[in-house]
Parts: sequence; structure tokens; C-alpha cells
Amino acid sequence: MTGEISLQGLVLPVGGIKEKVMAAHRNGLKNVILPKKNEQDLEDVPEDLRNEINVHFVTNIEEALNLALETEIDHDFFKQDLLPFFRPKL
Repeated sequence: MTGEISLQGLVLPVGGIKEKVMAAHRNGLKNVILPKKNEQDLEDVPEDLRNEINVHFVTNIEEALNLALETEIDHDFFKQDLLPFFRPKL
């Protein structure tokens, strides 16, 4: 998986997708998780390589974790107020 995650749990786009996908393939990975906003960057990856690897595009951390982990995550976990110290005090 590659990408950046916002404090709200959104998966943000990153650079170097071609190089990252090629490195994943070179190391024998069959599945790659990428930010949805990088979907157009996959066109830079050679077609024969794209045919040999499964690319999953995600928009939030919940989708990424469901793909990356062997068991499904607890959806209620993301509904909790986990970071109250990041909220401005009025």
C-alpha cells in the first residue's frame, strides 16, 4: 500500500506510482493498494505489468484496511471520537 492519510481518514494522492508499482511487481507482490485519486497515474505503468498485478483503489482508510488485513475491521471503531485533542476548543 502507498499513500498518505488525512486526520479524517481520507487516502490522499502521492507521486511515483509507476516506480512503486514496478517495485511491488519486482518483489513478487500480486496486489497493490493505491489512492483513488492516483488512478490516472496507472497509465504510466507498462501494460504487461498491469496485467500481472491486481490494483485496488481506495478513498479512505477503512477501505484500505479491509483490503490489507486478513480479517474485516470493526466498523464501529471508526465512529468513535478517538482524537479529541485535535479538535479546537471554543
